[in-house]
Amino acid sequence: MVKVAVAADSNSGITQKEARDLGITVIPMPFTIDGETFFEDINLTQKQFYERLAGGAEIATSQPALADVTDCWNNILKTYDELVYIPMSSGLSGSCQTALMLSGDFDGRVHVVNNQRISVTQKQSVLDAMEMASAGFDGSAIKAYLEKTRFDSSIYITLETLEYLKKGGRVTPAAAALASLLKIRPVLQIQGEKLDAFSKARTKKLAKKIMINAVLNDMKNRFGSNEAGDDVWIHVAYSGTDSSEAEEFKKEIQLMFPSQPVITDPLALSICCHIGPGALAATCMKKLNINNI
Repeated sequence: MVKVAVAADSNSGITQKEARDLGITVIPMPFTIDGETFFEDINLTQKQFYERLAGGAEIATSQPALADVTDCWNNILKTYDELVYIPMSSGLSGSCQTALMLSGDFDGRVHVVNNQRISVTQKQSVLDAMEMASAGFDGSAIKAYLEKTRFDSSIYITLETLEYLKKGGRVTPAAAALASLLKIRPVLQIQGEKLDAFSKARTKKLAKKIMINAVLNDMKNRFGSNEAGDDVWIHVAYSGTDSSEAEEFKKEIQLMFPSQPVITDPLALSICCHIGPGALAATCMKKLNINNI
């Protein structure tokens, strides 16, 4: 049987400790903060990130150095036959295309997956890849499955403020000011390649209802799920260091799916630098059914 390793970048939200526990490798993503480079979960904790963000620091994401990626791959391939590498969506960063280019020098042993995911949905792709590798699938089969099912997931996010989107140029100052004046709370969507507007609400309560209904609609009309929801993964995600609101939202959703565990996870910092703290998200992903591949 081919021995297949799985690796990802930290846009998946997988910490270095979690990676060690899972037996995989996670390449830390670089952040430039006021001109200085930091690496997620290496010399930049979530607490430090949000402190700098709240302090008005200029924060930008960038791709890992080419040598860091290839050195990582070479090290893994010393003990594995093949590697499945799962970076963040190509629609949100150039790092996937860079990895695809680099993989050409590895004689078919590195399979770079472009499955259009980030944060908790990207993390689930990693877990699915690990399950497939354990079941004996080779790298090309894992890549094919993850790319075939790339759109079998959604993230819906409501924001506490438009300030960070304005700062990043994703909304105009005038639109942000008007939304603030009218107390409009946007609901955004990540489904595939981009972070897009989905809906808007006047209260967080209504925004949460919109997100829940969007998840239910995806389950029924996109995924063909059963009413129990046991063929999908449902997550609640959040930005910031306080998970209490997310835990309350989780309880609300859990009542709707008593037989299906709802999971709480922080959003990846690469999303949070654009949306700021206080965001709340609902996500759903079609479960891997390894017997139907």
